[in-house]
Amino acid sequence: MFDNMTMGNAVTALTGLMVLISVILIRLLGDFFIILPIIIGVLSAQAAFTGFCPMAILLKKYNLVK
Repeated sequence: MFDNMTMGNAVTALTGLMVLISVILIRLLGDFFIILPIIIGVLSAQAAFTGFCPMAILLKKYNLVK
């Protein structure tokens, strides 16, 4: 799926997609889903400082990115 993408580009693309989906859920289903973009933002900031990125681990585990 992401064969020609680098790990950084794949993580950025999926993070953006998840934020867009969470905004749609907030709009359609209610304010409870505000927690999703908050979690995404916290995990992105944490990954920048520690180097531990759960999304990268999942992409490697399922062989979606080389």
